[in-house]
Amino acid sequence: MGIEIDMKGKAALVTGAASGLGRATAVKLAQAGADLCIVDVNADALAETAAMLDGVQVLTHVANLAEPEACKGAVAAAVAKFGRLDALCNIAGIVKFANSHEMAQSDYLLTIAVNLNAPFFLSQAAIPHLLESNGAIVNCASSAALIGEAYAAAYCASKAGILNMTKSMAMEYSRKPIRINAVAPGGMITNIANGMTMPEGVEYDLIQRFSGLRGQVEVDDVADLFALLASPAGRSYHGACISIDAGITAG
Repeated sequence: MGIEIDMKGKAALVTGAASGLGRATAVKLAQAGADLCIVDVNADALAETAAMLDGVQVLTHVANLAEPEACKGAVAAAVAKFGRLDALCNIAGIVKFANSHEMAQSDYLLTIAVNLNAPFFLSQAAIPHLLESNGAIVNCASSAALIGEAYAAAYCASKAGILNMTKSMAMEYSRKPIRINAVAPGGMITNIANGMTMPEGVEYDLIQRFSGLRGQVEVDDVADLFALLASPAGRSYHGACISIDAGITAG
């Protein structure tokens, strides 16, 4: 029997929605009937995403989620528009590869701010509304949360933090009507991946250790998983971190 993902009459907030996984997840949720608040720092690309979302109400909200107040503002805008919030998909993220001893302080702080702090402050603002709607938080972790990846110490730290933050919040709200889960994708072909640069003197055999044998993960496959966990069809998931990485973390 197939899984029916029905989000009609519900509202979801998706970050990082201007491209890649965030855009694909917004499309999947719109297809399931959800009204959407889509958030990103890239206004032009966010408008392109909005044009793909047919048959539902869409609010585009441009914000720099590295700022805690911007996180709170995004949630407030969604609730003001739709009068409710049923799902928060924390997908916005960045990665900057560097030799750890050479990484710029600004790059480190930005990585933590976008990948770890923003999901916390978004969740903090969203939880009161999600408790009212029996809603869900779905965080974007990574295979980098589960294994060490050379030249990505800041990114790995941020994603490991997301994984344990997910589990900690799930325990905290284990007796409350909210579901909190994470998805841990492997490498995908997205704007983040396309814009990556490696530091000088990189040892590519170390990178191959976390590249996997089966190639890149399909973005749409990961988006399907986000939509499932954001919807009532994911009712039995709580405190889970689901790997979808084509075997990278298998051993």
